[in-house]
Amino acid sequence: MSTARTAVIFDLDGTLVDSEPNYYEAGRRVLAGFGVTDFTWEHHTRFIGIGTRETLERLSEEYGLDASIEDLLAGKNRAYLELARTGTDVYPEMRKFVELLDAAGVPMAVASGSSRAAIEAVLACTGLDAYLTTLVSAEEVAHGKPRPDVFLEAARRLGADPAHCVVLEDAPPGASAAHDAGMRCIAVPYVPDTSKDEAFRTAGLIFPGGQAEFTAQAAYDWIGRSAPAL
Repeated sequence: MSTARTAVIFDLDGTLVDSEPNYYEAGRRVLAGFGVTDFTWEHHTRFIGIGTRETLERLSEEYGLDASIEDLLAGKNRAYLELARTGTDVYPEMRKFVELLDAAGVPMAVASGSSRAAIEAVLACTGLDAYLTTLVSAEEVAHGKPRPDVFLEAARRLGADPAHCVVLEDAPPGASAAHDAGMRCIAVPYVPDTSKDEAFRTAGLIFPGGQAEFTAQAAYDWIGRSAPAL
């Protein structure tokens, strides 16, 4: 692969690591503290790809929670960090992909709707922090996904032209954000039923079956073939 000027930006949750079960459990615990007992996994999947703050804003309105967003955010982050530190699985082919890119000298970043503390905790406990040191949380920009802010900030920190960036995403809001940032996108849907979502049509490469279909080599080869001419 020609690596000249190419940079790769990863979404974290559901893309690099299977953290959604922990996010679901953290949200369930927070809501249970307010007497909400009907928050199901199916309900949680509606918010995959949306930042934690935006998710809590919607849930607070939906359930009429009597607490500030800051308090809800702090509570969910505490619960999530406790769960994440006890176990977060990296998708094996994603780890292999990171290692391929690192060996080729491709600059990489993580741009996530999670808090910076959560991003750092997950990368540390999985060992991905050895490869991924440029991090952008939605807390650090004006707007989370589906707006492009986190990806544009990641490109800025990498010193990369957005046109030369490739985003790895598992959710439609992230694919929309990548498109609006002017970046190529590899889509690996976390929820296979979303593979036909309009937002994923903007992706240059999609693995409809999600992680079960994704291979590091296929993604690596596609980046080389789709790179803008120097």
